Amino acid sequence: MTKMVQALPEVTAAEREAIIASPRTISAHQALMTQLPAMQALEVGGSTSVERLPTRFNVAAWNVERCLYPEESADLLAQHSPSIVLLSEMDSGMARTGQRNTTAEIAAKLGMRYAFGVEFYEMDLGGPIERALCVDDHNQLGWHGNAILSSVPFTDLALIHLDNQGRWFATDGGRTSDPNQPRVGGRMAIAAMVETESGQVCVASTHLESNADAAYRHEQYDHLLARVEDFAAGAPILIGGDLNTGNHLPPDYAWQSETLFQLAEDRGYSWELTPPGITTRASSLSPAPSKEMKLDWFCARDIEGDTGSVVPALGRDGRALSDHECIVCNVGLPS
Repeated sequence: MTKMVQALPEVTAAEREAIIASPRTISAHQALMTQLPAMQALEVGGSTSVERLPTRFNVAAWNVERCLYPEESADLLAQHSPSIVLLSEMDSGMARTGQRNTTAEIAAKLGMRYAFGVEFYEMDLGGPIERALCVDDHNQLGWHGNAILSSVPFTDLALIHLDNQGRWFATDGGRTSDPNQPRVGGRMAIAAMVETESGQVCVASTHLESNADAAYRHEQYDHLLARVEDFAAGAPILIGGDLNTGNHLPPDYAWQSETLFQLAEDRGYSWELTPPGITTRASSLSPAPSKEMKLDWFCARDIEGDTGSVVPALGRDGRALSDHECIVCNVGLPS
């Protein structure tokens, strides 16, 4: 059962020493995941004065690439009046983003409730570009994860882990991890129940593995759908996020090769809310030449709506806010 907290518990000095001393194995990583309280909790905060969503409402999904620019990112979202925002790659207590709780800051600016969960405990400062941005030589918290923002209260929340293999920590089985990004954790999703004028709806924010192939993402998505369906208990479902589709297939990054699309359709889901087009761009952390990829998707069951739109991830001054575009759709529950 997911624990709800006002602030995620920090990794203690003793816990950090245990992580550093731990062997880089799958079994050791699984043990660490059970020993870190923040890996089993969601931070819930923010406020809203509205009790129910209207019959139709806007939803945004966006991988904000660490969220270097919370104010500008909130301004971009506000232009599209989303009632639900599904975010990934959000920092909290990271030196590269000024030790800020980026989810809480965006939620405050938009006047929304938020739930934030840890994907990774980042043990270091990141790659060379990220290190140049650091305000300190350490991370106060080291949290990096996913979030849901809502203009109405959450009636229930769940944290769903999608990886127990420690793919960014363990090196057994012939795998290697990025020396610039030592991490404890794994890909995950947050699911939330919210009330609309037409009844309850389940929304979920997720981020699938980039350091894997289509078969692994298929397995992750199969697990996600099973957990979300159990949580939703028959309510309509809308999932959004960065599925890393085709990420293992340069230079064309052919998302069409992913089998998770048919997997979802066989279970009654539709991908029709997803806008056409590439959803990546060059950014300050991912400079040109950019990889032209289609990574970001909406997946829905028992939800009505039109095909969404791609929103360029640009601030008012033209600066790229992320290496992912934001996608937005308008949805409603069947009458």
